[in-house]
Amino acid sequence: MPKMKTNRSAAKRFKMTSSGKIKREKSHRSHILTKKSAKRKRKLRTPTLVASGDAKKIKKLIQNL
Repeated sequence: MPKMKTNRSAAKRFKMTSSGKIKREKSHRSHILTKKSAKRKRKLRTPTLVASGDAKKIKKLIQNL
């Protein structure tokens, strides 16, 4: 049986916290920033946790990290 490979696209998007939760960055911060308020852009800077239902799927993809 060959080794399981890490999904590299998922590994670049998600990081594990020390407590085992999965951290992600927020979207809508790459372009067209002039119409977005400073408050909205500031909130988009902070990382957030993945929903518990999605976390199970993502853990399988990044299991080798």
